[in-house]
Amino acid sequence: MKKLLAILLTACMVLALTACAASNAPAAEAPKADAPAAETNAPATEDGKVYKVGICQLVQHVALDAATQGFMDRLTELLGEGNVTFDYQNASGDTATCGTIANAFVADDVDLIMANATAALQAAAAATADIPILGTSITEYGVAMDIKDFNGTVGGNISGTSDLAPLDVQAQMVKDWFPDAKNVGLLYCSAEANSQYQVDTVQKYLEDLGYTCKQYSFTDSNDMLAVTQTAADESDVMYVPTDNTLASGTGIIDPICQAAGVPVIAGEEGICDGCGVATLSISYYDLGVKTAEMAYDILTGAADISTMPIGYADKQTRKYNARICDALGITPLEGYEPIG
Repeated sequence: MKKLLAILLTACMVLALTACAASNAPAAEAPKADAPAAETNAPATEDGKVYKVGICQLVQHVALDAATQGFMDRLTELLGEGNVTFDYQNASGDTATCGTIANAFVADDVDLIMANATAALQAAAAATADIPILGTSITEYGVAMDIKDFNGTVGGNISGTSDLAPLDVQAQMVKDWFPDAKNVGLLYCSAEANSQYQVDTVQKYLEDLGYTCKQYSFTDSNDMLAVTQTAADESDVMYVPTDNTLASGTGIIDPICQAAGVPVIAGEEGICDGCGVATLSISYYDLGVKTAEMAYDILTGAADISTMPIGYADKQTRKYNARICDALGITPLEGYEPIG
């Protein structure tokens, strides 16, 4: 009986101590009624939808960066702040990474994919036939998508904008700037189908103007230096198209061509800024804006992407590179404005 009483007393003391400890512990803070709510992407749209847009950009470059920025700025403006979220991914020039990014967008069930550059567009097209895809900075969609007799509309779930400036005008620029030249070297990356299309087309125009043309292709940045050197040694003037690999390698092209005294006519402003004398320029920011306006119409149901024709830059500007003109002793032509 005494043992039982002792056990009961010990148990009572333990319970009392436990209750005391519990009563002295700080209570979990309850949410304050007047505390501000956590920030969300709550939309102001009537249907309450926040649109998710995946952006796959092939490589970091001033022209592609500008297109992406124009796209994001304008689509945010059209849909309203907080009504659209962007998942921006840069593939750092790796085509396989574009595929990984596109597949992740599909898994995340984004509402639209913006593919910046040809490899990004091709990867997105391979990843989904359902999610709307808008390309930008694509030179020629028929070539990029392997469409014969391309009529200006891709169809299916794909459309977008092209950065192609008129190639006949670019060929005439060679004639305007260098009428006494005889041999024109066409430098491009053979891994980019759009580049092949451009040099083939420009070559026909240049030959009609009386020039002798030769194509100089390289497969990647590893053999760019050697091929550029050969082209500079054998050419009076060089033409380089809108080409992502060239755009990343102007630091290789410029010193070679300047040392050889060979001027370059470039297909777009970013390349011209790095290694060219003159170009017929478009605004890549404005191209991104136009792409965003197409995206808005698709997302809001105002347009059917399957019947949406490819969009082009509204205007082109003739520009020259003062730095390189000075280095080569070339007087800029009238009607051209300096880059920058």
